[in-house]
Amino acid sequence: MQTLHQHFTVPYGYPVHFASGVLDPENPLLAETLSSQRPPGTGPARFLAVVDAGLHAHHPGLPDRLADYAGAHPDRVVMSGAPVIVPGGEAAKNDPDLVTLLQRAVQEHRLCRHSYLVAVGGGAVIDLVGYAAATAHRGVRLVRIPTTVLSQNDAAIGVKNGVNAFGSKNFLGTFAPPHAVLNDPEFLVTLSDRDWRAGISEALKVALIKDPEFFDLIETDAPLIAPPGRDEKAMGRLIHRCARLHLEHIARGGDPFESGSSRPLDFGHWAAHRLEHLTGYGLRHGEAVALGIALDTVYSELVGLLDAASRDRVLGVLDACGFDLFVPQMALRLEDPAHPDSLFQGIREFREHLGGRLTIMLLEAIGRGVEVHEVEPDHYRTAVEYLRDRATASQGIRP
Repeated sequence: MQTLHQHFTVPYGYPVHFASGVLDPENPLLAETLSSQRPPGTGPARFLAVVDAGLHAHHPGLPDRLADYAGAHPDRVVMSGAPVIVPGGEAAKNDPDLVTLLQRAVQEHRLCRHSYLVAVGGGAVIDLVGYAAATAHRGVRLVRIPTTVLSQNDAAIGVKNGVNAFGSKNFLGTFAPPHAVLNDPEFLVTLSDRDWRAGISEALKVALIKDPEFFDLIETDAPLIAPPGRDEKAMGRLIHRCARLHLEHIARGGDPFESGSSRPLDFGHWAAHRLEHLTGYGLRHGEAVALGIALDTVYSELVGLLDAASRDRVLGVLDACGFDLFVPQMALRLEDPAHPDSLFQGIREFREHLGGRLTIMLLEAIGRGVEVHEVEPDHYRTAVEYLRDRATASQGIRP
């Protein structure tokens, strides 16, 4: 037997910019970003924009703004055709025809691997465009301009892209870092209260498992950040710190492409992904994450990992941010974990997504997560009952 062993490393790096007015013609940031790695002698960089339909509804002049921007920087960039408008929210990730639509657009506009798709929208659209970009020509360059709180502090700054398939969240996807991320706070102004609030849960998630001081800050700032407060400076602090913590984990956590069985940044997500599916994606991802955080926090207390005072602080901050902490789908078929409508199917899917040993992040203190490899369904049933009774006692179950 003869064996040839191959080994090489590939460095990855990309900037995450925080800047206002990235589509203002006088702001050179986008043009500089697109032209920064252009091969010599090949002319301006070509790009095709993909715009979230929900964003477009609030900014109907956005396609013209993109065209005007390109026209103001003709020596650096060329826009290859009118922007493609795609549905926002999970609809973007649930329709396989949209992936084909974008891949076909790359082919029809003759974009190459030195060209760009520029994704402008929320986290689901960012995921969709990233998947199409990574699979066309084995990788067209991607620039993300996220326009929601959740996409600016989480979804758009990492290395994952994906769409939903076969009833499973993110079943199809790639690990493909973006060329750059441009976070513009001006896009957040037109968000609904619901979408403004939803992104706060991802900041709470990373604070709870990594940064107790950040949790303290969110706890203090909750009345400012949450609707109706919507303080832009406080939200800006939250987004920047959350993004930094996510980037540090990706770079220094030792497993940026999730080759093992651990998913520490997915605290609360096994239930969140399942609840999104069980509600027909009526829940925003961030709303589902808040529910998952509440569930795993109560479970952590029930199994003796977390003290009751910390549990109450976590639930109190989620309350202060305006999240519902119980929906009826949480209690479906809990007595029968194998039933397709059971919340417990989320644990199976969570394990299957990475394979290997089941690994779920729980809390042993605010700011310190702990991974476990088995769970007790009876305690999760009790946790669901606790959240249901708490919701009923406090304000009733909101639809």
